[in-house]
Order: sequence, then C-alpha cells, then structure tokens
Amino acid sequence: MSKNEKRKKYTKKRYVLPVLIVVLLIIGRIALPYILENYVTKTLNNIPGYEGSVSDVDLSLWRGAYQIEGLILREENSQGEKPLLDFPYSDISIDWRSLFKGKIVSEIEMQDPNFNYIFENQEKKDEADVEDWTKALTNLVPIDINHFVVHNGTANFVEVSADPQISLFLEKISLEAHNLSNVVNREKELPSHLWANAVSMGGGDVEIHGNLNLLKQIPDMDMEFSLKKAEATSLNEITRRYAGVDFESGTFELYSELAIANGFLKGYIKPMLINTKLIEKDDDGGIFKKLWEGFVGFFKFALKNQGTDTLATRVPLEGDLNNVESGVWTTVLNIFKNAWIEAFKGSIDSDIEFEDAKQESAKE
Repeated sequence: MSKNEKRKKYTKKRYVLPVLIVVLLIIGRIALPYILENYVTKTLNNIPGYEGSVSDVDLSLWRGAYQIEGLILREENSQGEKPLLDFPYSDISIDWRSLFKGKIVSEIEMQDPNFNYIFENQEKKDEADVEDWTKALTNLVPIDINHFVVHNGTANFVEVSADPQISLFLEKISLEAHNLSNVVNREKELPSHLWANAVSMGGGDVEIHGNLNLLKQIPDMDMEFSLKKAEATSLNEITRRYAGVDFESGTFELYSELAIANGFLKGYIKPMLINTKLIEKDDDGGIFKKLWEGFVGFFKFALKNQGTDTLATRVPLEGDLNNVESGVWTTVLNIFKNAWIEAFKGSIDSDIEFEDAKQESAKE
C-alpha cells in the first residue's frame, strides 16, 4: 500500500469518530423528548389513585430547559369531573443566575395552571395520597427549585355534596417566589420571598406576601394576607347553609398575619362585612325560620359600627401547629370592640412579627 493510500485511509478514520458523535447527538436530540414524555407519563400514572398524561414534551438544550405541555392529573374513574391538575404549559430550566453563584438549581414558570380540589374525593384518601402526587410532581424537576413563577392560574375548591354546592375559587393568580433553595442570604432566618395576587369569588382583590424558609422540615414564615372588596353575595352559598341567610348587597373583606417559628404559630384573622344588607324573603319558611332571620338581622344591626357600617371581629390564633387555639372569648369581645369602642381598620394591623412566634416557641 502506497503512502498516499495510507494517508487517505488514516484521514477517513480520523473523521469517523467526530461524525459518529454528531450522528449520536442528533439521534439523542430526536429521541430525548419521547423518552422524557414517557418518563413524565409513567411518573404520573404511578401515583396511587390517580391517572395522568401529557400531550407533548420539548427541549431547549441551549438554555438547559424542557417544556411540558398538556399535563393532566385526575382521580381514577372520574372522567366527568374536572382534573385535579390541568397544566397547559410548564417551563423547567436551570437557574443561570444561581449557577453563576456556584449552585445548580432550577426555576419553573407555569402558564394558565388550573387546580381543582374536590373535598369529597380527598376525604376518601389519607395524607399519604396527597404526599404521593406532590412528591411525584417534584420528581419531574431533576434539581432543587429556587425560582417559581405562575401566570394566570386558577384554584377551585368544591364541596359537591353540599346543598347548595359550595364552590370557592381564585382566578387570575400571579405568583412569584424567589430564593427557595437559599442561594443568597444564607445567614438570614427567612431567606425566601413570596408574592402573589389574584381575583377571588365576588371579584375581590387578593394579595399575599412575606418571607419564609422552606428548607426546614416544618417551614418558618412571616406572611400577610388581604382580601378586599369582594361582593358579600358571593358568600350566600356558605351563609345559606350555615346561617340560613342571604346577602342582598355589601362587601366582604378579610385580613390576616401569620408567623410560624419552629412549628409554633402566632397570628390573627380579621373578617369584615361592610354596608351589607340581608335579603328579606316573602316565602313562608316557618315561624322558627322567620324568628331566626329576625334574630340575625337584629344581631347584625346591634353589633355593627354605626359610623362605618361594618360588622367585624379579630380572631387571634396561637399555639403549636398540632393544637392552634383561636381564642373564642377574645373573638366575641372584639365584635363589641369594633361596634361600640373603636372601629377596626380595613387593612393589615402590622402587629405580628416573626420574633413573636420565635420567642413563644422557645417557651414550649
């Protein structure tokens, strides 16, 4: 064999390995989405009591990401009901900002996610079942989550067996949570921040924000919640069932602060009915029903603040998470306080601090 022939043969061999690698990468790129789709589907269907599916999985290798489209998770044999989870589009990627800080974590961005919780279905299941599907969803993310974003989400909570059916919902949910894996501020007690807003039933404006530490087995947190200007008529399904009355007009508001430290909770809930009017029913509901409606009407008139036309109270919450006490007598006294002494403000009171819960937990 001549030198030229040997050189040509060597040149061919030299290019075989790079070409083979390129071919294998192309085949892997084509096959990987199908492998991922099968993995996601198998993970969902391995959840006891549930069945799941996805319509498509795509890759964005240049930014270390993959997208899941049409993820559905529903109760077994519940084809007529809305699925528990309906996620049209989820983007899971490497958090490059954290990578530059030396930590490999992920970020998730979800578009139009829908969560439907049916109380009757969950009563048939124990806590382990809920842990099963939440753990399975976490397993779809290969590395710890540090940044989480939701656009235009919806959450429905339905009690089908109630008469009338009780349905509570939040829509247009926007949520953003930063530093969940504590890439920065490592010495800070509550290193992560969460902010969210939404529209409630009755058109109310919902906002929740605060700081937390999800790295503990029982997370620590210092959160504020407000619900403003919701139409009181949206509560009629609940008040009709539990109090036998309906609202004709008015607004409902709710404010809360909660601090949790080492499993000890300290906070309050402040519900407010503003400028509300009850429906006067003409139908014959019986003498006892008439008397009850009259009593409720008198109670509402006598115990509302005449200056602000507001019926309100503040429910204190305190105790170990396994035994939180609500302070019944304080709640009752606060009704009188709002009516006759000093009207409660339609805002967060800003008097609960994380240090309060931390100090109380140290006494336990």
